[in-house]
Amino acid sequence: MKMRDLIGGAIAAILLGAGAASAAGPTLTVVQQTIADEKAVFATVESISVVPARARIGGTVIALKVREGDSVSRGQEIATIGDDKLTLQINSLDAQIQALQAQASQAQIDYDRTSGLVERGTLPRTKLDEARTALNVAENNLRAKTAERAVIQQQFKEGQVLAPDDGRVLKKMITVGSVVLQGDPIVTVAQQHYKLRLRVPERHARFLKAGDKIRVDGTEFGDHTAKFGTIDLVYPQIEDGRVVADATVEGLGQYFVGDRLRVWISGGERPAIVIPSRYITTQFGVDYVQLGEPGKSVAVPVQRGLDHPTPAMPDGLEILSGLRNGDKLVQP
Repeated sequence: MKMRDLIGGAIAAILLGAGAASAAGPTLTVVQQTIADEKAVFATVESISVVPARARIGGTVIALKVREGDSVSRGQEIATIGDDKLTLQINSLDAQIQALQAQASQAQIDYDRTSGLVERGTLPRTKLDEARTALNVAENNLRAKTAERAVIQQQFKEGQVLAPDDGRVLKKMITVGSVVLQGDPIVTVAQQHYKLRLRVPERHARFLKAGDKIRVDGTEFGDHTAKFGTIDLVYPQIEDGRVVADATVEGLGQYFVGDRLRVWISGGERPAIVIPSRYITTQFGVDYVQLGEPGKSVAVPVQRGLDHPTPAMPDGLEILSGLRNGDKLVQP
């Protein structure tokens, strides 16, 4: 059995060497570099802030236009609150305004008639002053009632509950038909800009600082490409033996608030050899790279380590053994 394995490995090496000899892909010089010693931790998707959409007037909820999970934009109508007293007050003010309009019209007629009689010398000028005063009083009363009606109309419009910011509805506090007071919360809205909240064991606290890069596995996003983010804030207080930090990663808006993701952070630095995974071929469970020059390369077995993608090398892969600094690789 051992002899058979050796023969199979030799045949695989010959086949790989022959395939590499006919290939003329680009070459890569192996360079040992210092990389971050990544540690896996869990992070929670959290909103920057959760704000309530509150009622501006008291009354009865007559319409609710959102439900949990709906996306809303700033100023969007969420619910409508009705108050029968406001309708009655508007009807009363409309009637008073009509009466004051009639008084103002009559005062204008009296003023015009008195003005004509004064010009002909039939009435003294004091009568004209009295008519002008009565006209001013009637017009001012009409303007006051019109302004009062505008106030009630504005209160009627404030029955619309508006979204305070762009985000997603987390929870409804009321149902249609509920009686609410001024200032009562109707729904809570999580702002659309999400952050990752990391809780890192305190032994890694000395390696963690604002500005450090983090990596999220692509599988967490349903993709093969990893996503990268930046730590914005490291909180100075340790909670339950863990350091809390906030990080920004693009594309978190599609996640649920409270979702947990696996995140890789830097736990120090160490020397390593990282090459693109496209330079590696696998035959019979053994990984090989083509060592040499285009047209004359040999297959060399290597031992792969963990994936180590970076923004400059998205398919980066650490090589534990089989390569040395300065080796030249040929892409199969």
